[in-house]
Amino acid sequence: MKTLRMVFGTSDNDTMSISLKYPKDGLTPAEVQAAMQSIIDNSIFVDDINSILSAEINESTVTELIG
Repeated sequence: MKTLRMVFGTSDNDTMSISLKYPKDGLTPAEVQAAMQSIIDNSIFVDDINSILSAEINESTVTELIG
């Protein structure tokens, strides 16, 4: 499974992350940065997010043994 993890800076010098499962294939850094800036500009989740710190796509593989 793939997960997009976006990390933001907050006004109290802390961090906040948002993780989204199943990001689209071929997602570009420019697309992610634009989405993150939109989250900041529109206060989508909370008011105190003020900077983009990082973004990454994590991939994990699950092997079912019994199920």
